[in-house]
Amino acid sequence: MADEGFASHRRDPVKSSVGNAAANRRRQLAVTVGKERREALFRAKRLCRDAIVGSDGEVVEDKEMVIDEGAVALNSRTNEAVEELKAACLYSGKGAVQKKVQALQNLRRILSNSDLPPVEACVEAGAVPVLTQCLSFGSPDEQLLEAAWCLTNIAAGKPDQTKSLLPALPLLIAHVGDKSTLAVAEQCTWALGNVAGEGEDMRNILLAQGALPPLARMMLSNKGSTARTAAWALSNLIKGPDPKAANELIRIDGVLGAIVRHLGKTDEELATEVAWVAVYLSALSNTAIDMLLKSEVVPILVERLETSNHLQLLIPVLRSLGNLVAGNSQTTYTIVAPEINIAERIILTLAKCLKSELRVLKKEAAWVLSNIGAGSLAHKQLIYSSEAVPLLLRLLSTAPFDIRKEVAYALGNLCVAPADGPGQPKVILEHLISLVHRGCLSGFVNLVRSADVEAAKLGLQFLELVMRGMPNGEGPKLVEKEDGIDAMERFQFHENEDLRNMANGLVDKYFGEDYGLDE
Repeated sequence: MADEGFASHRRDPVKSSVGNAAANRRRQLAVTVGKERREALFRAKRLCRDAIVGSDGEVVEDKEMVIDEGAVALNSRTNEAVEELKAACLYSGKGAVQKKVQALQNLRRILSNSDLPPVEACVEAGAVPVLTQCLSFGSPDEQLLEAAWCLTNIAAGKPDQTKSLLPALPLLIAHVGDKSTLAVAEQCTWALGNVAGEGEDMRNILLAQGALPPLARMMLSNKGSTARTAAWALSNLIKGPDPKAANELIRIDGVLGAIVRHLGKTDEELATEVAWVAVYLSALSNTAIDMLLKSEVVPILVERLETSNHLQLLIPVLRSLGNLVAGNSQTTYTIVAPEINIAERIILTLAKCLKSELRVLKKEAAWVLSNIGAGSLAHKQLIYSSEAVPLLLRLLSTAPFDIRKEVAYALGNLCVAPADGPGQPKVILEHLISLVHRGCLSGFVNLVRSADVEAAKLGLQFLELVMRGMPNGEGPKLVEKEDGIDAMERFQFHENEDLRNMANGLVDKYFGEDYGLDE
């Protein structure tokens, strides 16, 4: 039976009687991380600069650098280079092959060494059909490498420039197969990765043309640069939102083993790219989650968190763990079973990330903790008794808004028992009393005052827990003391119906239906 998408298994955080859409939030965060995170740290498309892998596998430095020049002059040089290439392709006399290679090298230098490569001029001059012709099977490796390099950098351009490669895609994909040398296959993989990075439409075209299996086989390589480039291309190719590609990839023989093997290597750049593959697999595919959990991936991810200081690696490692624990209760328990040492290791490493000076690590760590805290009672108690809680409390009052929102989910989840049916969740009184007395309430009231609808809703949900759950009727008084009534009354005529009904309902229930009418 075909594997379904992952919409139904995302964890619900803090709830109230009016419900929320947090399950969708978790899936959206997982799937859109490519846009939110990946492109901020690594470009979804990458220029191939001034080094090329020769047929012997060695990196050959190109010392002939192009000096930056004005756009008009550079475009003129580009047109001349394309015309030179066209002429070389038509020439059939003595030294024809070398003449063609030299013309390709000239164009490649222009596209590789300028701060702003003249991709538009190159495309408009008609380079793509000629470069596609240069990819013909039977051509010398040097010619294939140079042509693929040029196409790689054209694909790194604007959307219409990337789409101009459509005629070249079948040959680029074919050269990723066994009939080409590893150097040629790797360069073509890079070009395809840039095409996949353009967006869903181009990904679908690549998938329809059969790009996934050969790229997956490239990731099996023990050569670091080959596996790294393939993993990067695959993470661009499977990032969704359709889970079909992720389901297909994880079922390809050797892929799971390659993920485990590469994640454990000392090459952190390779591990980073493979971790991004794990991010999208765990975000989109139930089958992938099951297979990843049965492998050694989780202990390796935890070890990476414990030992690495490489930011670009830590982000996808955290995101992968967060996706895995955002599944159903059984998958969460499999990862962080309280009686197993790895649970404490995960929480300790997440606490380390909360202490980091890097805001992205704090936010990702809080997100993972919120997913663990949405699990069983044992998971909640494990976090509650850890050093993560004082760190979360401090961040709730001092961190930037986006981090405070994730922290609020994590703290809120510690205060509600696992859902056993519809309706209001049961309060974990010990946790709620402790967190409120340690000063968390003002942070949630501040969320209620925010312009962010999701954050305001989360804040209201926590106020409902406090007013309903604190003993001896203490809850409403505590909320009033923190100016929570004023924060809720701002929703009296709010355009968002859910927030308006929730806030007005809480004021009416806990402070009297005619509260404020005498003023």
